[in-house]
Amino acid sequence: MEKKSLGRRQALIMMIIVIIGVIAITVIDLIIQPPYIVKSAVKVTLFAGMPVLYGLFVNKELELKSLFRISGGAKGIIEALLWGFGVFAVIVGAYLLIGRFFDFSQITGNLEESMGIDKDNFVAVALYISFFNSFLEEFFFRGFACLKLQQYISRKGAYIFSSLTFALYHVAMMWVAFEPPLVAVALVGLVVGGCIFNFFNERYGNLYISWLIHMGANFAINGIAMTLFGII
Repeated sequence: MEKKSLGRRQALIMMIIVIIGVIAITVIDLIIQPPYIVKSAVKVTLFAGMPVLYGLFVNKELELKSLFRISGGAKGIIEALLWGFGVFAVIVGAYLLIGRFFDFSQITGNLEESMGIDKDNFVAVALYISFFNSFLEEFFFRGFACLKLQQYISRKGAYIFSSLTFALYHVAMMWVAFEPPLVAVALVGLVVGGCIFNFFNERYGNLYISWLIHMGANFAINGIAMTLFGII
């Protein structure tokens, strides 16, 4: 009973850490609206710093380093690349199909006003988002909030918590750029995408496979944004 109670306590702490991270980023996006580089620094502190400190000083049995082991081999990489290409195609295809029903013209202005992202710095921001920020999110939402959380709660519970918080984390940044109906559509896609990412993380026991798939989604979104900025 004592061990079970301790497990519940650890799970609660981990879930609170994730919720704090999501709320903090939401406040930053909607209210404070600092330059993107400042927001990124805060996000690294929250999404990497809090789990690492928790693992070092509160729950040393968590073994976060196991998330970074390389496994899956060539088969896993090929599978991830195929899924990444598929996600890329779905997002671009959806944009081409429904793009005419939404007004995307305000997106670039909203990004510049709320985050200081413009045509001159977007390529650098896009590279950061695609490679580093995607891995940071995989570590926080899939590694910490799902794979490691499963040590203390059910697999289903970890999947739901991880996917929902991942989707809600994106609400604020989408709210300043998209129309409400498009935000709703994107939220459904993010929940489904989060479950897919969780599946691959669980299957291969690390973050790298889902990271490649995540990059496919980011490449598609950033590519669309580049067309809106007139970069390509």
